[in-house]
Order: sequence, then structure tokens, then C-alpha cells
Amino acid sequence: MKLSGQAVIARAKMTQYLLVDRPENDKSKFLAGLGYTMEQADRLVEDVRKQLLPLDAELIEKTEYGEMFRICGLLTGANGRSLKVASIWMQEHPTGLVKFITLYPAKD
Repeated sequence: MKLSGQAVIARAKMTQYLLVDRPENDKSKFLAGLGYTMEQADRLVEDVRKQLLPLDAELIEKTEYGEMFRICGLLTGANGRSLKVASIWMQEHPTGLVKFITLYPAKD
């Protein structure tokens, strides 16, 4: 299944979460390895939209808020390096709007 190409990918998700060094569940280090820094937040948004969103999505959970999907694929970063990642998306029940939730290195 393909998710809507009009999915919401909030820049704040990058600048206030993914690209921030955290003591637990840190994602900034693997993203830095792909060349993404705080200054590259807009590039990360665009790369997620262009490289991951068009790929097939797998339904992983139905919640009271909406359906959760996982899209796995290769993310080629700002420095040209690539890493297989998993991204999580939610399609909200009331609006049908698809939103980007998170991103992490794939485990396979």
C-alpha cells in the first residue's frame, strides 16, 4: 500500500526530536553519519518525502487515534552515504491525514 504523497512531515519533528542529541533513543548520531545536522533539517524532510514516502507501507497497528504504518527503505543522506531505515507514519481516524512519526535504523 502507498501512503498519500501529501503526508505531513513536520520540520519540528526533525529540529526538536530527530536531530537533537538525547540520552535515550538518540537518533541524531545515525543521522549525523548520513550528513544531517540541524542546518540540514529541511533537506531531511525532503529526503524522507522523496526517498521513503513513495515506497510500500506496511500496516503495523491500529490504535484509537489511527492506523500506524512502517515504511522501510534506503535513505541516502546529505553526504551521499546510505543506510536502511524504518519510518513510522500514522493515518489519523478523524481526518484521514497521514503524518510522519519517527525514523530509525532498520534491524535486518
